[in-house]
Parts: sequence; C-alpha cells; structure tokens
Amino acid sequence: MTVSLDQLRRCHVAVDLGAARTRVFVKGVGLVVDEPSVAAVNTRTGALIAVGEFAERMTGRTPAYIRVVRPVNGGTVVDIDMAQRMLRQLIGEKLRRTLRRKPRLRAAACVPHDADPLAQRAATETLIGLGAHRVELVDTLIAAAVGCGMPVERPEATMIIVCGAATTQVAVLSMGAIVTADRVPVGGDAIDHAVVQHLRQHHELMLPSQSVRPLQLALSGNGLTQQGPESTEIHGRDVATGLARSVQVRTAAVRDAIHTPLTAVLDGIGRVLRDCPPDLVADLVDRGIMMVGGSARLPGLDQMLRNATGMPVNIAERPDVCSVLGLGAMLEGRMEPMQLDPLTD
Repeated sequence: MTVSLDQLRRCHVAVDLGAARTRVFVKGVGLVVDEPSVAAVNTRTGALIAVGEFAERMTGRTPAYIRVVRPVNGGTVVDIDMAQRMLRQLIGEKLRRTLRRKPRLRAAACVPHDADPLAQRAATETLIGLGAHRVELVDTLIAAAVGCGMPVERPEATMIIVCGAATTQVAVLSMGAIVTADRVPVGGDAIDHAVVQHLRQHHELMLPSQSVRPLQLALSGNGLTQQGPESTEIHGRDVATGLARSVQVRTAAVRDAIHTPLTAVLDGIGRVLRDCPPDLVADLVDRGIMMVGGSARLPGLDQMLRNATGMPVNIAERPDVCSVLGLGAMLEGRMEPMQLDPLTD
C-alpha cells in the first residue's frame, strides 16, 4: 500500500469511501461530492431509487419492497456492485463525461490502516468499475494527517486520531510514514448504539433511527463534561405499547453510557504510546494529538482525551473531510517530500 507522491500526482480523482459518507475530489476542481454512503433499492425490480442524503432520509420510512443499504462498512467496500452504482449517481453524468475524456484515468482511494488484501482489492475494483485504468491506495491515517496540515514529512512525531463511524484509528507518524498505529473497532456508530441501549433498558423507549446523533449532541453544550442541563426530554416509542411517549433522561446517565465504548479508544491510544520510541513520545508532550473524522466533534471528547493522556488535544478545522482533502493535496502536488541525499564516501 506504499505509493509515491509522483504516482499520486498522475491521478485525476481521489475518493474517500467511508462508512458514513462518500467524498470525491477532482484534481483542479476540488471537493465535488460529500454525501452519505447510502443507497435505496427497489427489491422487486433491482432499480436504484435514491442515493446520498435523500436515501438516508428514507431509512426506517420505506415500504417492504424498498431496501436502504450501506455498501461500505468500516471504510471497507462490502458490496462492490452497489458501491459502483452509488458512486455513479453521486458523481453525476456531467462529471462522469468529463472524467471519461481523461486519457487512461487514474484514481486514488483511502483505505483503513492495515486493511487486508480483500479490502484493498474491493476498493480497487470499485473504482476500476467506474472507468479507472489504475488505482493508487493511500493509508487513511497519512491522508488525514496531510489534510489537516500536519508536518508528516519532517523527522518529528505527530499523533493523529481518525474518529470514524465504525472504527477509530490511532497513529504516530514521522518522516512521512507510520511509526506505530492501532485500529479500534469502536466509532460513532458504537456510541449511538450505547445511547439506544441505555434508553431501551432504563426507560423502555425506542428512538427513531435518525434521532440518535442529534440526541447525543443535544444532551448538553459540553457533551461529556459536567456542565449543562441535568436532564433532557426525549421523544420516542414505548417498547411495550408501541405508543409515542416522552421521558426525562438524566444527562449524567447518558454520559456514562457513552463513556463505556470510549474506554476502548483510550486503550488503543495507550497501546500506540507504549509501542512508540521514547524520543517521539517526548515530541508529543509538546505537540499533542490531532483529532479528525466526523465523530471528533462529539462535545467534550477532546477534553476527555486531554484528561486521560495529559497531552494537548486539538480538533482539525474541517475534521470530517481531512482524508479526502489530504489526498487532493497529494494529487495537486501541494505536499513536498523531504529530500534525503545519499552520502558519498
């Protein structure tokens, strides 16, 4: 999965196929697609009904013959055919015609750290099905670090946490490469599931499928911290009767429920720091940790990591699009590698 910057500069388009959102960057144009990785299919005819934002709004609201699917899970394509169909619709006919005019179209794609060969092949075949003659794969950790402006090409330690929907990736980088990294199977979806389970077990309340993340963010302006209202009114469906019901939920209890899956993230950070050379850990005490990814915006998460590690924790300016913007910077030659001239005797 090691690819040179010269190879990336020959690419025309960069794709970040995430479990939550799909993003496409076109060289010389910029970010052209930023939509949910969702498609709605008519199971009777096999026809694609909707993709992206509109398909996500259909979740839980469709008749039996319409199925809402997510062809990407944890940054890995699990349904190549559906991912290709979804991408074609998201990109649009006009942009597809523009890309087809490129001689021997090349594409770059983000893949999770330590992705197995099957996951790498699935990403490659997805883009080849869209007309790419060659596909370059880049580690999501490096792309995200470049996208948020970290000096990854220098001989200095930089630590990044990519908070995705299905996984959280933690790494220490130096001289343009990953020194040590870990991938934790806990992300924004696990946090949502913890909130759902808490309300079901303690309040016998079921939430609509699309209301978990707004609930999680609305608990208080400071999220995982102690400031904010003591309780929040939540609307849902009674588990026993099926009727609509509202309950007052203590925000402290929900914070505890959210805190449980986040302990796995803290364990992953601890493993990375233990495997990291002491000199690089000393650099991190001053530079701290950079958080990217959609789940990095969970209020109070940065403060929780700051308290647990004792290091500065910062959130990128645009954490959700750092990976694809980093790929775009590589495509457009805005990242210069450090030159190491061989010594002569």
